Amino acid sequence: MPFPFEVSFEEVEAYLDMFVDAVFGALRSEFLTMPKGDGFVEYPVFEHGYETLKRTTSGFRNLRPETAMEAVYQAPIALIVLRTMLGFTPPEWAEVTTRQSDVTVTQNAARISIGRFAYCHPDSSRPPAAPRTADSARWWPRPASC
Repeated sequence: MPFPFEVSFEEVEAYLDMFVDAVFGALRSEFLTMPKGDGFVEYPVFEHGYETLKRTTSGFRNLRPETAMEAVYQAPIALIVLRTMLGFTPPEWAEVTTRQSDVTVTQNAARISIGRFAYCHPDSSRPPAAPRTADSARWWPRPASC
């Protein structure tokens, strides 16, 4: 079936419902078309982190360091979700963290130690003895690989 822009206006008017169905049938959400390959997580894993973050922050109405860290404690991938929602790349995240806190986060740490652990172990939780503070993201072990 041709698209509405491929036919005359009169034909679109005569078969409007058919053309609406054709247009809507061709649409798809790019959000659900996630990149694939090394360094990318599957949609269900990302969704789990998002839902964990949403739950611990009362639908994002109570987004504070403590509630965000609770989400990360429950599902480390929630850190990647939060970084993605804020629009930061790992190096930008490291730079902002370093500038706005007394914690120095190198770009390498943001990419390899913290980010890679969250990607490779999205449902792991940190050791229970670790303090639950906003600046305690240093608890992640440095994984050799996934």
